[in-house]
Amino acid sequence: MSEDGTWSDESDWEVGAEEVADAIEEVSAPPPVVAVVGRPNVGKSTLVNRILGRREAVVQDVPGVTRDRVSYDASWSGQRFVVQDTGGWEPDAKGLQQLVAEQASVAMRTADAIIFVVDAVVGATAADEAAAKLLQRSGKPVFLAANKVDSERGEADAAALWSLGLGQPHSISAIHGRGVADLLDTVIADLPTISEVAGAGGGGPRRVALIGKPNVGKSSLLNRLSGDERSVVHDVAGTTVDPVDSLIEMDGKLWRFVDTAGLRRKVGQASGHEFYASVRTHGAIDSAEVAIVLIDASQPLTEQDQRVLSMVIEAGRALVLAFNKWDLVDEDRRYLLDREIDLQLAQLQWAPRVNISAKTGRAVQKLVPALETSLQSWDTRISTGRLNTFFKEIVAATPPPVRGGKQPRILFATQATSRPPTFVLFTSGFLEAGYRRFLERKLRETFGFEGSPIRINVRVREKRGPKARR
Repeated sequence: MSEDGTWSDESDWEVGAEEVADAIEEVSAPPPVVAVVGRPNVGKSTLVNRILGRREAVVQDVPGVTRDRVSYDASWSGQRFVVQDTGGWEPDAKGLQQLVAEQASVAMRTADAIIFVVDAVVGATAADEAAAKLLQRSGKPVFLAANKVDSERGEADAAALWSLGLGQPHSISAIHGRGVADLLDTVIADLPTISEVAGAGGGGPRRVALIGKPNVGKSSLLNRLSGDERSVVHDVAGTTVDPVDSLIEMDGKLWRFVDTAGLRRKVGQASGHEFYASVRTHGAIDSAEVAIVLIDASQPLTEQDQRVLSMVIEAGRALVLAFNKWDLVDEDRRYLLDREIDLQLAQLQWAPRVNISAKTGRAVQKLVPALETSLQSWDTRISTGRLNTFFKEIVAATPPPVRGGKQPRILFATQATSRPPTFVLFTSGFLEAGYRRFLERKLRETFGFEGSPIRINVRVREKRGPKARR
């Protein structure tokens, strides 16, 4: 033990290489994602709760209520995975194809497998048939769950869903649990151990999501970036209903702006369309490496702005803040904006900020250096030796708070992964949230990480007893 009493390398505290390897694998290997999709009121939320084995605050899908996709950690037969409740689409005849396409395409791009829930009592509707055609082309394993089959008499209703062309309908009753175990056994058998979607697409142009609340100027900025002064190489299209990614050359380098077709569409007045704007935002973030979050500098910061920023942080993507409509900002507004940023965005001081005007072209050229800085931080790795020296010095100067009469010690530290930089600390006791934030600040002061979220995972090790010693 060192003289300061905050560091230990005694044999009884030794962290084995196998334990470190297990911790790194647990943190760095993203579990596979299973998306649960379907129309409202077919029982998706009930099925999600049944899979989780507990009641979660899954709001019932009511047309007209804006709602984000929600992800939950789950496991079955020892296999960890993420179950994603994608919400329902509104089967209104006017916008049927668009709404079904957007929901299904997000699931196709962000999940490793899809459970498609259909109400067996109602039977296959036009919306179900439209979604089934898209899911057939997804290349992902799709499992058809015929819900509300509460008895053997309902098996005939389930059998009729063979017509959707998605293979065998799995008869289930989400509310009673009937058939759900068999469905999960089938899903797990085809599920990869590690997600093949998360972080996919290495190499090629860096992927950028241009996001923000409606009417903040996303379309204007995209048009400015792809205007006469900048060469649009071409649009990369998937199937006819999939979002379109735009390849844009900036400063002699290609950048791929993901999901720009969806982001360019105007959000309709109906609340159902507002929901799909949220779905598209999630999809763009999931597909990107770095997000440009556009904020209207001429107006007060809103809860919607903060919600979009939270999406980026939770997804672990690199970040650039672009304050648009700067041509409308006078001296008084600048003063108020600075105060709003200090109060409402205090936790995002690490994100590069660019003040632009998509309308006039002001300072848009500064976006490229900001993007490159954020991505470089996102990719950063720190050697284990350097990291442990850093933490030893930090805890010597500022030890962790005493908890339960004992002084927690940091025994060993390593960076498990980058994109975003994720650190694992092996400790002798729990580290308070405030001390973790202190460690994050010190990491940023020493190593930078400008424009990238960083994550700190703590693994508490109990001291081995005499019998465990050699």
